[in-house]
Amino acid sequence: MFKRYALFKSCRVIFVIQNNQKPSRSFAGIAGIVAVATLISKVFGLVRQQAIAAAFGLGAAADAFNYAYTIPGFLLILLGGINGPFYSAIVSVLSKRKQEEAAPLVETITTLIGGVLLVATIFIVFFAPNFIDLFAPGLRLGNKDLVREIAIVQLQIMAPIAVLAGLIGIGFGVLNAANQFWLPSISPLFSSITVIVGLGALYLQLGSKISTLEYAKLGGMVLAGGVLAGAVLQWLVQVIAQTRSGLGRLRLRFDFNQQGVRDVLKIMGPATFSSGMLQINLYTDLFFASLIPITGVAAALFNASILVQTPLGIISNVILVPLLPIFSRLTDPNDWQELKARIRQGLILSAFTMLPLGALMITLSVPIVRVVYERGAFKGIDSMLVSSLLIANGIGMFAYLSRDVLVRVFYALGDGDTPFRISMINIFFNALFDYILIKPLGAQGLVLATVSVNCSSVLMLLFLLNRRLNGLPLLEWSVPILSLTVGSVIAGIASYGTLVGCQQVLGKEGLLIQLLQLCVSGLVGIIVFGAIASWMKIPEVNSFISRLRQRFLKN
Repeated sequence: MFKRYALFKSCRVIFVIQNNQKPSRSFAGIAGIVAVATLISKVFGLVRQQAIAAAFGLGAAADAFNYAYTIPGFLLILLGGINGPFYSAIVSVLSKRKQEEAAPLVETITTLIGGVLLVATIFIVFFAPNFIDLFAPGLRLGNKDLVREIAIVQLQIMAPIAVLAGLIGIGFGVLNAANQFWLPSISPLFSSITVIVGLGALYLQLGSKISTLEYAKLGGMVLAGGVLAGAVLQWLVQVIAQTRSGLGRLRLRFDFNQQGVRDVLKIMGPATFSSGMLQINLYTDLFFASLIPITGVAAALFNASILVQTPLGIISNVILVPLLPIFSRLTDPNDWQELKARIRQGLILSAFTMLPLGALMITLSVPIVRVVYERGAFKGIDSMLVSSLLIANGIGMFAYLSRDVLVRVFYALGDGDTPFRISMINIFFNALFDYILIKPLGAQGLVLATVSVNCSSVLMLLFLLNRRLNGLPLLEWSVPILSLTVGSVIAGIASYGTLVGCQQVLGKEGLLIQLLQLCVSGLVGIIVFGAIASWMKIPEVNSFISRLRQRFLKN
């Protein structure tokens, strides 16, 4: 939905607690487990969004949820997510201690962090109206009073997620340090399941039996309650696994003076502060989205974003996970030529995957949105708004992934400060571009502001890497990337032409007809791009395709 900058440390190594008899898995094995779990979670996340769209369309309940979820969602990502500060601190400290030392330390940290976040939860409940007005002042205007009212109630319902996010992050780190990766990685889908079940029960029990206003208010509460229930379930399954592994029980412990507690807080504090600063971009987007005088902008932004983030997240894992250790092995100046070749590989593979995918997102935006979302309360007018935002998102897909590739090069070089400073600079650019573009372009301007910020990040990172590595052959690299861009444009045109032809023959209505047209048009675009890319004979592309063929043939 919005810009999300995450700091990743290069060579994030997972250790096993000393004296634990379970053998360490290989890096590839861990990456495979996490990738599969991520895929499943993302699929369930998309289904959840389909359920929300069908239940509320872009109405007040869905729009309010995207404002209310700002704080709980941010905390779940920051504190409860993989690569978050709580996770990193726990793994780093537990990896250096014996198993018998782990349980007391985990119980003490859980007590301390839980207490602090409980105070934060109470604060959020009492000052929920102030938070909503701070993030979305435009909700006070005109016909958005209902959105504001629902958002306040939703935020109060989801406030306990502040506590749960910290406990989930701690549990995630504890289980990973004990060589358990599947359960923590798959557990985020519980929130999707509880929301889907809650909305299904709401529809079956009430459906059209109550007024639209009552349905929006009650539905908003059910939506927020489902998210909270999912977080509770996610935490409980981790507690059970943690207890069975002998890594701490659900009990209070106040031994705050032990060295392990100080070690955890020493890592956790600065990392939380740094990551939290980057969330300003999200608040900026919400601020400007609330000023657009129509209901549903925030919901439409998220609906479009998830269509992009689902395939992008999967493909980025395929490209970035193998490159991370390679970058880290090539940091010696004697290996910089090979490092440059690997950077080129990452950028070209980003172009090879993201440019044609972006072209298809642009040309097939309407049928994509209609097939995925248009049912129930989600109507044709909603599809038009979301598809326009999907077009804007598609333009920036290559820049999004390229930025991630370049950021990881800096982390491999032991430089986390440069990407952080660039992100701080881009906070200003984000607000500036939002302000400039929202007036002529409306909601699309917010997405294009994201694209502009990502492009500026790529340019700044390349400029600094060019100086850091004693020159990069940027002109040489630009040739295959520009060629792939042209190929993507041609593929997009072919795809759009096929779509128009199918619509003239079959019409535009009916889910099966739309799905058929989408599949045929998308397949034509992929075939055209594949033929052009094969004709270009780009070494990195040929090697990538060859490895994929070997993997599929092997399986």
